[in-house]
Amino acid sequence: MMKVLLLVMLAVLLKDTQAQHRYTNPNAIVDTFKKSIPCITKGAINGADVEINYYSPGVKNRTIWGGLVPYGEVWVTGAHSATNITISKTFSVGNVKVKAGKYAIFTIPGKDEWIFILNKNYEQHLADDYKQEEDILRFAVKSTSVDTITERLQYSIIDNKLVIAWEKVKIEIPIAVD
Repeated sequence: MMKVLLLVMLAVLLKDTQAQHRYTNPNAIVDTFKKSIPCITKGAINGADVEINYYSPGVKNRTIWGGLVPYGEVWVTGAHSATNITISKTFSVGNVKVKAGKYAIFTIPGKDEWIFILNKNYEQHLADDYKQEEDILRFAVKSTSVDTITERLQYSIIDNKLVIAWEKVKIEIPIAVD
């Protein structure tokens, strides 16, 4: 009888232990280093509202440039789906004037120079759906090496520039608003 009682108590105890693992605390801190997180950057350039929607991958001890992100190939400049930018007024990058609207951002990273691309099809999955004939503009920009690491891909609007930083590299794209 004692053995049966002991087995029943053990079974109940094990069942409770399993149940505890099934439920998560909604207030717990989520480990975001395991996946690319959705991000939104908002800013303004000369009265134009700018919003960038993207997924931010992490470095996670990986070789990024020339490794995870190959040189000389079109990159979605984020993860999971095309990064998109919405600007509320007509703007220019280099000598190309662009109507207000929503566009996909792609880049072609190089060791010293990148190609920044705006593409009219903002609903794309990675670079698999990318079509060069849908490009609105291409703009060559020098990349800059920085001393401190940016663990997660980051977009920001600083001094009328779109700044893209990840790992120890950043690029700055000047944007003029009419």
